[in-house]
Amino acid sequence: MNSAAKILAAMRGRALDWQIADLQVVARQHGVGWRHQKSSHCVFVRDDGRTLSVPAHRPIKPIYIRKFIDLIDGA
Repeated sequence: MNSAAKILAAMRGRALDWQIADLQVVARQHGVGWRHQKSSHCVFVRDDGRTLSVPAHRPIKPIYIRKFIDLIDGA
């Protein structure tokens, strides 16, 4: 099990205290791109055009973690 899979499994169990860097590791492993250039949000973009904007402050609220997991799972 690689680090991205471990992070995703941990996110599924506990949606608190995650950072943008953790989401970016998981996104990279699952082929999801992102853009984050000197702004307050990081926007994750799937190949099918579906996007998710996540505030880049720490900690990220659990609702954004759940939405990110849905984005990764393709729901």
